[in-house]
Amino acid sequence: MQRRSFLKKAGLGLAAGAVAAPAIVNAQAPATGLPTVSWRMAGSWPKSLDTLYGGMEHISKRVAAATGGKFNIKVFAAGEIVGGLQVLDAVQNGTVECGHTAPYYYFGKDPTFAFATSIPFGLNARQQFAWMHFGGGLELMREFYKGYNIIQFPAGNTGAQMGGWFRKEIKTVADLKGLKFRVGGTGGLPLVKLGVVPQQIAGGDIYPSLEKGTIDAAEWVGPYDDEKLGFYKVAKYYYYPGWWEGGPQLDLMVNIKAWEALPKEYQAILEGACAEAYGWMVAKYDALNPPALKRLVANGVKLRPFPNDVMAACYKNTQEVYDGIAEKNANFKKVYEPWKKFRDEQVQWFSIAEGRFDSFMAAAQRASQQAPKAKK
Repeated sequence: MQRRSFLKKAGLGLAAGAVAAPAIVNAQAPATGLPTVSWRMAGSWPKSLDTLYGGMEHISKRVAAATGGKFNIKVFAAGEIVGGLQVLDAVQNGTVECGHTAPYYYFGKDPTFAFATSIPFGLNARQQFAWMHFGGGLELMREFYKGYNIIQFPAGNTGAQMGGWFRKEIKTVADLKGLKFRVGGTGGLPLVKLGVVPQQIAGGDIYPSLEKGTIDAAEWVGPYDDEKLGFYKVAKYYYYPGWWEGGPQLDLMVNIKAWEALPKEYQAILEGACAEAYGWMVAKYDALNPPALKRLVANGVKLRPFPNDVMAACYKNTQEVYDGIAEKNANFKKVYEPWKKFRDEQVQWFSIAEGRFDSFMAAAQRASQQAPKAKK
């Protein structure tokens, strides 16, 4: 199958790129009659994270390859054009044509943004993808994004994340009181009710904040990225799961004017590249997290599950928080009600199929590891 043909067909509804005044050069490609286009993509990630930043590069390379070098997207790490938490603003106002980011970073503008990434006790990576493409999620979120002069395309997912790095052990709900915790998106809202002080800090700034004691705990993604950022050097307790991020999606946000100025062929190629990046990122994290976790434990990291009473309290608070937001925010309510119905159906289905399979496999593996070795 030809690469360009594949990308055109591979993932309609997942794309990116746009700016108020798109940088389209008048020179025409002699073979196709299509224009040469140059875009800039701002990201929320430091270059050291070769899966998050690498997802941006993946999109750029695939688009260039599929267009014979006629559609070029230059990628910029966090801080090179705008800060890691200013990507949405840069795309909205046309500073860049597109940006790769986690939409829940912008929940302060409107908590509805969080649905395009993840909300506490929400969907896992597969369920998020299903909701976007077959549960009405993409249509709902694109309608919301129009108010920000943006069209978005799912372009990555980390899978279920870890719960983060803590300087002290968390044994009860009381241990959370007063804790200054770097936590992404709306994950901090249920924790506030338990006395936690949430902090929104870009990835590249987490380590120095944790090292200096500006924060007491921090979550990022998972073992592979967390090891690279060195969190284990300044906090030894590593908790799981990240119940606020069961399947956090990353988006390519595109300025609508820039998107509409693209030739239809380029739009299809960009959509396909984003779809490919989504699967590429999930697979890479799934492959690299297990060995990274083994290395962290070998370095003295203390792996801990969140206590059941902590999980239960956070779950209860989550339902209360979102029911309260839905009463006051029409945008949020419009997405929340169908999303919640979809989530409940997915949880039931996964408990029957995936959940039962996964729990048996985990038990079988533990049993085989504990069984005495047969004598030779």
